[in-house]
Amino acid sequence: MDEEKLESEEELEPEITEDDSQSEAEKLKQEIESLTTEIKTVRADFYNFRQRTIKERQETRTRAREEVITAMLPVLDNLDRALSASSDDPAGIVKGVEMVQRQFMGVLEGLGVSVIKSEGENFDPSLHDASGTEKVDDPELDGKIITEQLKGYRTKDRVLRPAKVTVGKI
Repeated sequence: MDEEKLESEEELEPEITEDDSQSEAEKLKQEIESLTTEIKTVRADFYNFRQRTIKERQETRTRAREEVITAMLPVLDNLDRALSASSDDPAGIVKGVEMVQRQFMGVLEGLGVSVIKSEGENFDPSLHDASGTEKVDDPELDGKIITEQLKGYRTKDRVLRPAKVTVGKI
């Protein structure tokens, strides 16, 4: 019975010759070479992609910067006009500077920038920077902003500069 079993197992196993093992080794070498070449190609493609992405990102930043500068140039032109105006009319100069300020705020609003509301609002550390406190008698003013020393600005997503304020404290 054991001999029958041995004979049947031998029949199942194919005989491996030296030629078969050499051809198998040759196939494996070719596959390794093929995979190595493929890895090198993918690595080079990824390097080129990364370099192209870095360059595109730099170009996008440059274009965005140029667009902002272009939007500010009319404001600068009007400031030049205000400075070249005759000093005989101080009210006219003030009016001209106010107009330039409105124009500048219009440009900022067009870029998505808005002023952070401060005076009379509750102090919010994410929007306001407290430069100090001021003693108040009214309990309703406790924690509210009393004065604004410097305006704050924000975009939809983040604070560009917090407002510098004084907060009321009982």
